[in-house]
Amino acid sequence: MADLSNVRVNGQRLWDALMEMAKIGGTPKGGCKRLTLTDLDKQGRELFRSWCEAAGCTVEVDEMGNMFATRPGVENDLAPVLMGSHLDTQPTGGKFDGVLGVLGALEVLRSLNDLKIKTKRPVMVANWTNEEGSRFAPAMVSSGVFAGVYTKEFAYSRTDPEGKKLGDELKRIGFAGSKPIGGFPIHASFELHIEQGPILEDENFDVGVVTHGQGQRWYEIRLTGFESHAGSTPMPRRRDALLGAARIVELVNKIGLGKAPLGVSTVGLLNTYPNSRNVIPGEVFMACEFRHPVDATLSEMDAALRSGIEEICAAIGLTYDLKQVFYYPPVAFDKECVAAVRAAADHFGYTHRDIVSGAGHDACYLARVCPTSMIFTPCVDGISHNEVEDIKQEWSTAGANVLMHAVLEKAEIAQ
Repeated sequence: MADLSNVRVNGQRLWDALMEMAKIGGTPKGGCKRLTLTDLDKQGRELFRSWCEAAGCTVEVDEMGNMFATRPGVENDLAPVLMGSHLDTQPTGGKFDGVLGVLGALEVLRSLNDLKIKTKRPVMVANWTNEEGSRFAPAMVSSGVFAGVYTKEFAYSRTDPEGKKLGDELKRIGFAGSKPIGGFPIHASFELHIEQGPILEDENFDVGVVTHGQGQRWYEIRLTGFESHAGSTPMPRRRDALLGAARIVELVNKIGLGKAPLGVSTVGLLNTYPNSRNVIPGEVFMACEFRHPVDATLSEMDAALRSGIEEICAAIGLTYDLKQVFYYPPVAFDKECVAAVRAAADHFGYTHRDIVSGAGHDACYLARVCPTSMIFTPCVDGISHNEVEDIKQEWSTAGANVLMHAVLEKAEIAQ
């Protein structure tokens, strides 16, 4: 067996790459705005491609704009081991969400080159298009097409707030590639990512071993009451849609608390009509969501929402329309890949704990087509999707070291 005791990434080079990529779309508050398929996204993609080619990789782009940089193995007919994440950001995003997973994977390849390590299997780095979904909904649409969840035609038809289509913007920036989407075997896949939550930092762990991805249910609710004068309508005769919405907000919060600590619930959108200070609201449009890693529990939360809304609206005299607009089943990551991550953390003596991902990731779709797992690093105060998002250099180095050793276990060092 090969001696892996001194096999480590170059943490300073990784950090320098993160800071260099952060200049593209950098914001005054220290974050990044690099929305998918914009000119800034194109710049980030081209920089990534140049780095990969300089590392001796072949870079291919598929019809969804997903980028695949491949370092050859000794036996290139074998299925590759895949790493990667995404380079697009939120409108007021940080420097590390997604980017750490792409550039951490690139650093693994660079370090393998430095150490002259040959792998039996090819090793591949992916940059997935439109993971964030901040410009084109839904999120993770390109890895979803790769995994057969969506069709290419559906993805191409997605529009941004200006009415521009994803397919057209792919062509405009020159990243509508010719490589067919998916259809090739992957031996194992790993995604390095910041936690986007406070657990690892609060509990002083170096690494999170991600065992599951939470399932999600998203809803849109329209409540209809009756608009009337705020001064002359007696309280018992009011059909106040906003009152119903307030009670639903409390209901959603109660449902999430009842399934804690793994269950979470949020009302993130609420619009009132006619939105006049002296008119009792006659209509409210709102959106809420539930997340939990156990599908049966997620179904219980769904049932509680439906029965609760019916009771609330009946008591006030409202009618309602409730639609589930998105369902994302929970993901159990591959046990062998999870074990490889855990073993890599143990190898370095990093403190680690098992953790469930509260956010959606490309890895959750990849888990449908290949053995997959994730590695989390802490982030300062658990803040993400914010310009002040931050991590420490030693966290990024630890995460990339774990990634490297998990990949080597699956790719196998050539003797």
